[in-house]
Amino acid sequence: MQTELSRASLAQLDANDPLIRFRERFQLPEGVIYLDGNSLGALPHGAAECAAQVVTQQWGQGLIRSWNDAGWFELPTRLGDKLGQLLGANPGETVVTDTTSLNLFKALASALRIQQVDGPDRRVLITERDNFPTDIYIAEGLADLLNSVGAETGVSYEVKLIDSETELLAALGDDTALVSLSHVNYRTGAMWDMAAITEAVHQAGGLAIWDLAHAAGAVPVDLNAANADYAVGCTYKYLNGGPGSPAFIWVNARHHERFWQPLSGWWSHQAPFAMAESYTPANDVRRFMCGTQPVTSMAMIEVGLDISVEAEMVKVRANSLELTDLFIELVETRCAGYGLELITPRDHARRGSHVSFSHLNGYEIIAALISRGVIGDYREPEVLRFGVTPLYLSRTDIWDAVEILREVLHTGAWQREEFAVRNAVT
Repeated sequence: MQTELSRASLAQLDANDPLIRFRERFQLPEGVIYLDGNSLGALPHGAAECAAQVVTQQWGQGLIRSWNDAGWFELPTRLGDKLGQLLGANPGETVVTDTTSLNLFKALASALRIQQVDGPDRRVLITERDNFPTDIYIAEGLADLLNSVGAETGVSYEVKLIDSETELLAALGDDTALVSLSHVNYRTGAMWDMAAITEAVHQAGGLAIWDLAHAAGAVPVDLNAANADYAVGCTYKYLNGGPGSPAFIWVNARHHERFWQPLSGWWSHQAPFAMAESYTPANDVRRFMCGTQPVTSMAMIEVGLDISVEAEMVKVRANSLELTDLFIELVETRCAGYGLELITPRDHARRGSHVSFSHLNGYEIIAALISRGVIGDYREPEVLRFGVTPLYLSRTDIWDAVEILREVLHTGAWQREEFAVRNAVT
C-alpha cells in the first residue's frame, strides 16, 4: 500500500535523498522557498570568495600579468569544456562567452552563410511563436539586415512563426534555411524532442539551432547524439553562475571550419596579439568569441558548474521529475476549485524543470506568495511559473510552498493586499 502523502512522509524521503547534501552548497535566505531558479539561480558558497580572489589577488596584485599567470585568457574555453560535459559536447566544441542574444545572432548568421553556399534558395527562418521574445527579435533583426543589404538583388529572408510540432513539420520545405527553437519553453516548461526535430530539419535540408537557457543544468542534453548544429544558452539559471553571467555557444565540429560570423572581434582572431590589419578566424573554438571577456563574472561561473557536474544530471533529472510531479499533484488536490489550470505537460518526456499554471489573477497571486517568502514568478499572459531546482529544493519545500499557495487562495489574500507596480515582480 502506498504511504499516505504528508509532510512527515516527504521529510523522510528527503532525509534519504543523496542529492539533499547539495543544498548546503548554496546560500539560501532564512524563511524563503526559492522557486525562481529558472530565472536566476541561487548563490553557491564559494562564488563570492572566488570573485574576491579575482579582484583582490589576481587583479589587485597580479595586474595585467594575470591574463597569463591566472589563466584569464584560456578561461572561456576551459569553462566551455567543463560545461560541455553537461551538454553531450566533445572537447573544443563549447565556449563560455558574451550573451545568449549575441551568441544566437552568431549562430543564425553562421547557419545562413552556410546555406548561401549549400542551399542559396533557402531563406526561411522558422521559430516558435511562443519562443523567448529575444530569440524572435534576433531572427527578425538579422533577416531585416540581410534584406536591406540585398534589396537591389531581390534576395529576401523571412521569419516564419509556428505554434506546434505539427505546424513545424508542415512548414519544413525547400525554402527552409534553419529552425531555431528553445529546447524547454520559458513559459510553459514544454520540451521538444531534440533528436526527432533535428532529424526532421535535416531531412528538409535545414540546420537546427537550439536555445538551452531553460535546459542546461536542468535536463539531460546530448547535442552530439541529437546531431544538432548549433546551441546557445545562459549560465545564470540552473547553472547558478550569477546575475548576468556570460552565456555559451556550442557548434558541432562539422561546422567549425565554416563558422564565419559578422561579430569578428579580436578575441576570435587566429593570432589576436599580432594586431593584423585583416581578420583571419582562429582555427578552433575561439572563433566563436568576439571581444575581451568579463573575467570576474566569468570566474564565478565555475563554482556552480562544478556543483552541477558533481551532482550528475541523471540524478538531478530524476529528482526534478519527482518534485514537479509532486508540485502538480499537491496543487491539483490541495488547491482545487480556485481556478488554477496546468499548462505544463504531464508527460515526463515533454517536460522541463518548471511548472506553470494559468490564472486570471496570476500576477496578484504571485505577488502575495512573494510577500510570504515563496518566490515564484509571473509571465504574461496570466501565468504563474515555479522553477524546481533539485540541487537546493526538497520535497518538504514543495509541500510548504503549496500550503502557502492554498492559504493565499483560500483566504483571498491576493485580493486584499496592495502590491507593487507589475513590472517590479520578478
